[in-house]
Amino acid sequence: MNLLATTSTVAISCYALLSAVYKSAQAIYAMKGDDPALPDDVPDAGVLPSVDIIVPCFNETPQTLSACLEAIARQSYSGKLQVYVVDDGSSNRDAVRPVYDAYARDPRFHIILERKNVGKRKAQITAIRRSRGDLVLNVDSDTMIADDVVTKLAMKMRDPAIGAAMGQLTASNRDDSWLTRLIDMEYWLACNEERAAQARFGAVMCCCGPCAMYRRSALLSLLDQYETQLFRGKPSDFGEDRHLTILMLQAGFRTEYVPDAIAATVVPDRLGPYLRQQLRWARSTFRDTLLSLHLLPGLGRYLTLDVVGQNLGPLLLALSLLTGLAQLAFTVTVPWFTGVTIAAMTMVRCCVAAFRARDIRFLGFSLHTPINLFLLLPVKAYALCTLSNSDWLSRKSTNPADKAKEQVISLNPIVEANATSVTGSIRKASVTRLVDVDDV
Repeated sequence: MNLLATTSTVAISCYALLSAVYKSAQAIYAMKGDDPALPDDVPDAGVLPSVDIIVPCFNETPQTLSACLEAIARQSYSGKLQVYVVDDGSSNRDAVRPVYDAYARDPRFHIILERKNVGKRKAQITAIRRSRGDLVLNVDSDTMIADDVVTKLAMKMRDPAIGAAMGQLTASNRDDSWLTRLIDMEYWLACNEERAAQARFGAVMCCCGPCAMYRRSALLSLLDQYETQLFRGKPSDFGEDRHLTILMLQAGFRTEYVPDAIAATVVPDRLGPYLRQQLRWARSTFRDTLLSLHLLPGLGRYLTLDVVGQNLGPLLLALSLLTGLAQLAFTVTVPWFTGVTIAAMTMVRCCVAAFRARDIRFLGFSLHTPINLFLLLPVKAYALCTLSNSDWLSRKSTNPADKAKEQVISLNPIVEANATSVTGSIRKASVTRLVDVDDV
């Protein structure tokens, strides 16, 4: 056996051993969390905490934004509920203004119009500092939450030791393409395996942005750190959900997962946007993994295994794949052991997922393996080599007319402010001057 074959065999064997231990522990802890933890009784409205829902939006389509706000308006929560919609300098503001007009008539809704795009994180902070609720729920503008999400998350947050809690994510456009179907299954696995297992230790490592609730008292104590996050001296303005979760854990709070609080979010239906999203997420994961390493001893052995499995595992898999391909190219011999091992591990994972989800479609998740091997692994490698890059990759406008319009909004704030006052129908609308960031 030549050196390439030996390296590929050893790497895939180590990967298989690590994955077997990690995924087995993950499945065991995730299954332990299947039993409902929330009580059936809901306290009277007078003793329920007040909740502020924050919806930052940037160039969202009117249909998607309207669906998001309609789902929020339908919430069955009997406590006090306020909603803060922050338009982050959208270039399509004229198109979405009718949506703002419609919901501004609801006394629970407050519309905040930024003069220019300042980034999702700063848009969130603008609303957090204006709101007063006991709990803060972040909802993405392309996400629709079930009618009982606020109630279920607020019930979970009754424990003062919990600083943050997230719901279960699904793909609202699951049936659009083969890719959206795969992403929907990917979300199920990320929530009901990864997050569910982490929740057994009160340490969900990332309360996902589309639907995450925070305790205001904890949030305010961390707000300055959250706003001024730097990486290698540069502002870091993506991965806000993971960074805020790590800050919560650093402050000694627990972070939880509530599987029956369902939120449906729009996912990429084409490979290009999907890979750009994965690149951004990979950079965020690597950055905040470094930040959280010192926390691991206090979070338990499983969380250490979780971090090792998620970061060392892909490196071993990439090494095995590269040496296997090199063996095929230079020696014209097929790396059968590597290929069979990967195929076997894929089928075992898909069968376990199909059994746990009681859904045979998870057998089709095996199609995600070639995407992971030949697209996602290179994306992660590139992310590791470009950690200092804070470009969102998906927030830029490519339409010259849109860019010209965005400049008008930024450079002519008086016109925008006057337009807001003329409509008269947007309740408490305002324009706030904020510092520019490199996230445009």
